[in-house]
Amino acid sequence: MSTRWSLTIDCARPAELARFWALALGYVEKPPPAGFASWEEWFAHHDIPEDEWDDGAYLSDPDGVGPALSFLKVPESKAGKNRVHVDVQAGGGRETPWEVRWPRVVEARERLTAAGATVVAEYDMQGRPDHVMLADPEGNEFCLV
Repeated sequence: MSTRWSLTIDCARPAELARFWALALGYVEKPPPAGFASWEEWFAHHDIPEDEWDDGAYLSDPDGVGPALSFLKVPESKAGKNRVHVDVQAGGGRETPWEVRWPRVVEARERLTAAGATVVAEYDMQGRPDHVMLADPEGNEFCLV
């Protein structure tokens, strides 16, 4: 039996970064906990000060398969290269034939750079493009495969 898990990303602008990753992954805003009509209602119920209500943002996989994502506001900026990164299998992953996969990767790169990502590097394998490393709007590296 596997253990459920989620991914938390420290950032300066949680709502903005959550919008980017929702686009990148096809995720949606995580619904408030059961019994609450909104996150604001949940925050108020738990006596969270209003000036902290925008200190986090939450996404979930609309199909309920992938892990939940949390974006938490922190005062420090990112320093150095990520030790863990996400591989976004926009092309279907390496088990998908290159002729099908690579145009999908290119489309995702264009869509995500238009949304604020930057290209860090493009990597070749066996003489043809294989994957692209991008950075999200706050500099967190991830790959498109």
